[in-house]
Amino acid sequence: MEEIYLAGGCLWGVQEFIKYVPGVLETEAGRANGTSHSTQSEYDGYAECVKVSFDPNTVSVSQLIAALFEIIDPYSVNQQGPDVGVKYRTGIYSHHQHHLTAARQYIQQRQDAHKIKVEVLPLTHYIASDEEHQHHLSHHPENHYLCHIPWNLLHKYKNLQK
Repeated sequence: MEEIYLAGGCLWGVQEFIKYVPGVLETEAGRANGTSHSTQSEYDGYAECVKVSFDPNTVSVSQLIAALFEIIDPYSVNQQGPDVGVKYRTGIYSHHQHHLTAARQYIQQRQDAHKIKVEVLPLTHYIASDEEHQHHLSHHPENHYLCHIPWNLLHKYKNLQK
């Protein structure tokens, strides 16, 4: 099992989507690369993200990033859908250099690479979100309208799990 941290705007939607990608074993909503040690503190530079535990024998880092790119606007800076602010930036974070290398290669191989604004950085700090944010859209599907992810795509991935 390996871990990578994916930021794509509102963490509710990213978690709800990415957990259905084949090979993803577990997800946890959280905050990446901020400075506080508590979710109760004011904004501290973090990005909302999802900690993704995955089986690298089933899904590659490139495949996870391709899935992320299906639900984000990779050209947008500090905004995804209706969510605006630095904490809604897109990013790929990891403790493993080979994950970051794979992410950079994925981006560089795209024809639109020069326009992509997704940050690819080492993970320097992570805090899990409070329990109320974990799998929020699974517990409260009526809130799906709050997230930017394409729901038809979510259903496609959910059906792969069956």
